[in-house]
Amino acid sequence: MQLIGENLNIVSKRYGPALKERDATPVRELAIAETNAGMDYLDINIGPARKDGDKFMEWVVKTVQEVTGKQLSLDTTNPVAMEAGLKVHKGKALLNSISLQRMEEQLPLVTNYNCDFVALLWGRDGLPRDANERGAIAAELLYNANEKGIGNDRIWFDPIVTPAVNVESNHVKHCLEFLSMLPDIAPGAKSIVGLSNVSNGAPDKLRPYLNRTLLMMLMKHNIHAVILDAFDRELIDIARGKKPDLVKLVHRVLDGEKPDIASLDPEEAKYVKTVKVLLGEILYSHSWLEN
Repeated sequence: MQLIGENLNIVSKRYGPALKERDATPVRELAIAETNAGMDYLDINIGPARKDGDKFMEWVVKTVQEVTGKQLSLDTTNPVAMEAGLKVHKGKALLNSISLQRMEEQLPLVTNYNCDFVALLWGRDGLPRDANERGAIAAELLYNANEKGIGNDRIWFDPIVTPAVNVESNHVKHCLEFLSMLPDIAPGAKSIVGLSNVSNGAPDKLRPYLNRTLLMMLMKHNIHAVILDAFDRELIDIARGKKPDLVKLVHRVLDGEKPDIASLDPEEAKYVKTVKVLLGEILYSHSWLEN
């Protein structure tokens, strides 16, 4: 599994100001810290970067690659900024991301700069309603990419996980179902999920349980890559196979087993409850772990 550090983000309270002010020292320090934490890629999220986005992305890429040899995931909705980053990136970058709305202008970047790309399954009418709609979007993106000579192995499909706090639009089940379909839709293609999306809006003390549980659920479907907090040590341990018994427990629950909560140790019980929240079997509340 490929781990992509999410921490170098323009909206980060801690590092966003350094990015905006182009303060190289904290940016370099963070890149080194994420590298030392075992990340395979570092995500550089500069948002829409409407003003001087090209110069901004070029600066960030150069600054980060001064101190790490890790590949970068270039994350922006500004195609001019994206190309500026690809031009100066050393090695093979990951373009994050291309949706149906942006594929005409951005797929040529994948061809011209020989990079991989994240295929974001956002439809022309917005968030797909279920796994089948995700499959249809994936098929259209795949066809257009293949037409431009881009192989399946260079496409990383992101089914778009939504925040669990939004009970009526919790799409974890749809995303898992899509991932089970992906090998048939796009043989050899990869999969990727931004873990922190599922815990947006939850209290800070509860977010790790949502993120870690989702990761274990995704592992049942051989997730190729996750974008995650580089400094959640337990999350990284799970990803690196150091919590096999906990992962097996979560997978048993996904297979329909209903363990007696009282028979589990307190930590196991929290993860089993969280699986049920993410599957929509328990209504999300800030106190789901206490019930």
